[in-house]
Amino acid sequence: MNRLLTTTTAIALGLTALPAFADMDAARAFLDEEIDGLSVLSREEQEAEMQWFVDAAEPFQGMEISVVSETITTHEYEAQVLAPAFTAITGIQVTHDLIGEGDVVERLQTQMQSGENIYDAYVNDSDLIGTHWRYQQVRNLTDWMDGEGADVTSPTLDLDDFIGLQFTTGPDGKLYQLPTQQFANLYWFRYDMFTDEKNMSDFQAEYGYDLGVPVNWAAYEDIAEFFTGRDLSHMGIEGEVFGNMDYGKKDPSLGWRYTDAWMSMAGMGDVGEPNGLPVDEWGIRVNENSQPVGSCVARGGATNSPAAVYAVTKAIEWLENYSPPTAAGMTFGEAGPVPAQGQIAQQMFWYTAFTADMVGDGAAAVLDEDGMPLWRMAPSPHGVYWEDGMKVGYQDAGSWTLMESTPVDRAQAAWLYAQFVTSKTVDLKKSDVGLTFIRESTIDSDHFTERAPRLGGLVEFYRSPARVQWSPTGTNVPDYPRLAQLWWQNIGDAMSGDKTPQEALDALCEQQEQVMERLERAGVQGDLGPVMNEEQEADYWLSQPGAPKAAMENEDEEPQTVSYDELIQSWQQ
Repeated sequence: MNRLLTTTTAIALGLTALPAFADMDAARAFLDEEIDGLSVLSREEQEAEMQWFVDAAEPFQGMEISVVSETITTHEYEAQVLAPAFTAITGIQVTHDLIGEGDVVERLQTQMQSGENIYDAYVNDSDLIGTHWRYQQVRNLTDWMDGEGADVTSPTLDLDDFIGLQFTTGPDGKLYQLPTQQFANLYWFRYDMFTDEKNMSDFQAEYGYDLGVPVNWAAYEDIAEFFTGRDLSHMGIEGEVFGNMDYGKKDPSLGWRYTDAWMSMAGMGDVGEPNGLPVDEWGIRVNENSQPVGSCVARGGATNSPAAVYAVTKAIEWLENYSPPTAAGMTFGEAGPVPAQGQIAQQMFWYTAFTADMVGDGAAAVLDEDGMPLWRMAPSPHGVYWEDGMKVGYQDAGSWTLMESTPVDRAQAAWLYAQFVTSKTVDLKKSDVGLTFIRESTIDSDHFTERAPRLGGLVEFYRSPARVQWSPTGTNVPDYPRLAQLWWQNIGDAMSGDKTPQEALDALCEQQEQVMERLERAGVQGDLGPVMNEEQEADYWLSQPGAPKAAMENEDEEPQTVSYDELIQSWQQ
C-alpha cells in the first residue's frame, strides 16, 4: 500500500496543498501513473468518464466530506489511494476512515437514532437491507438517482454491470445501496495434499471412496479426521497438520460466523435464492407481506430447530477434534491468516477476502517455488438437512449507503466519491489489489483470465453459475444491529460449554423474538414491521412442509466427494 499511496500522492500534484478546484490534468496524471491501462475502458473512455467527474464536482469545490468503511484490503486502497486521487481530480476533500466492522454498524445505528450526521456516506454491508427497507432512514438510490441525485449520477455508472444489486434491493424493488466490494465464504483446501498419490491411496484404503472436494459434511468430517495429526513429511511438510480451521472466542465476530449462512449450509432454512423464504438463514419466518412473525419453532421459526442444533453441534465438534488448540480462543481476524502458515489441510468457512493474503509475501508456505498456489477454493459442502435450491454459502456485499439525515449537498458530494471508486475506469485496478469483485466486466476481463491460475479458483467461481447460491443476509431480519449482537453472546455460551447447543439456541430465538415484539409494540417500522405469530406446539410446525424441519432419525449420510479438476471443467462448459 505504501507504494500505491506514494504514487498517488505524486500524481495528485502534491497533496500537502490540496487543490480547491476540479482538475483534469490531475485526472490524466492519475490515469497515467495509477491506472496505467488496467481498466476495462479505453483511454479515451477513461478520460471522458473523468471529465464527467470534473464537471459534476464544480458546485462542491472546497467541500470537505467524510465517509467510513471497515478495514479490509479493498477499502485500504480506496482510502489511501483513490480518496486522495478523487480530491485532486474533483476539488472535494474526502476523509475516508477505516474502522472495525462492528464500529461501522455502531456509528450508523447512532446516526439513525440521533439524526446527527456523523458520516456523509457509509460502506455498510448489505446484511442491513431488511433494516434499511423497514426504517426508511437511508436514501433509496432508485428515487435518489431520478431526483436530488440526478445531476450527480454518472451516465456511465451502468448498474446492469454490477453483480450484487439483488442483495441491495428491497422487496419494494428499490435499490438502497451500491456495492463497492464483494466476497464469498467458500471451501478452501490444500490441492497439493489432496492430489498427493500416497494421501489419495491411504484415504481410499481407509474410507472406501476417493479423496476430493467434499460435497457434503460427512465427507468433510472424514477428510478432517484423515489429515489431523497425519505425517506429511513425505511431502516436505513438517509439524502438526490439522484437518479443519475455525475460531470460537466469544466476540462479535463469532456471531458473523453463524449469521453468515452457516445455518443455511446445514440446511436449516427454506429453499430460495438469494435467500430462503419464508424462513431464512437466521431462522426468522416472515409472512406473505415480508413481516417477521417468529424465530422459535413454536412460532414457525427455525433458530432453535433440530437442523440449527445439528449445525452448531458439528461446528463445535470439528473445532474441538480437528483444529489447532489455539483456534477456540481466536477471533475472525486472528484465525484468518492461519491457513497461509501451511499446517491446515482444509477449511469449510473461508472468506475469499483473504485471497490477497494467500498470494502475498507472507504466504510462502502455501505457494510453490514459482509463486503458484498450492491451494484451491471450491463450493462449500452442505449439511444433511440441505436441499436442492437452497443457498449454500454467504457473500459479503459492502455497499455505499446514504443516510436521509445527511444534508443533500453533502450526500451529493459523497455520491460522486462512491461512483468514482466503483467506476469502470477504476474497478479493474481496484479489483486487482483487493480481489473483491463487483462488476461483470471486471470478472470477464482478459486481465483476470491471465491472472486466474494464480488465484486458486477465485475467477472460475465468480464466472460460474454456482455463484448465485452464495448471498448475504436477506430482508427477513428487521433490525440487524439489535439482533446480530444476540448471536455471538448465545453461540459463545455453546462454544464454551456453558450451555448445550439446544439451550443456547433456545435462548437466542427467545431473545430475537423479544426484540421483534418490542418493534411490533412500538410500531416504528409501520406496516413493514413484525407481527408475531401465536405460539403453538412445536410438532405443529415441524410437521409442515419446509422449515422448521423435524429431526432426522439418522443424521449420518453417505459421504460424497468430487474431483476438483472435473468441477472446474463443468463450470467452464
